[in-house]
Amino acid sequence: MSDVHDDYVDGDINTIDDDHGVDDHNTDAVASAVSARAVLEFIATSLADDPSAVSVEVSERQGKVVLSLQVGPDDMGRVIGRRGRTAQAIRSLVAAAGARDGVNATVDIVD
Repeated sequence: MSDVHDDYVDGDINTIDDDHGVDDHNTDAVASAVSARAVLEFIATSLADDPSAVSVEVSERQGKVVLSLQVGPDDMGRVIGRRGRTAQAIRSLVAAAGARDGVNATVDIVD
């Protein structure tokens, strides 16, 4: 329950901002995917043996923000996982972070 005397803090995770991550003027969705990109970079560099080989490129395709992940050849199996389970988990987390930004985000793993 919220106390009447609670101070509102702009951008606080426990408050609802009317304009956080969503722009009614339809600006570039690629620039809005800040959280999604940060989440993907953090996860990929954490999984990779060679974090310096991790790169993320952001583009827009058919109204969706596409984050293209590129890792070193030795880390590809780690990022994809058995039967693609790790890749699917990464896609789910990035989609959730993109929703926080107000964009529909998806991940492509580039070899």
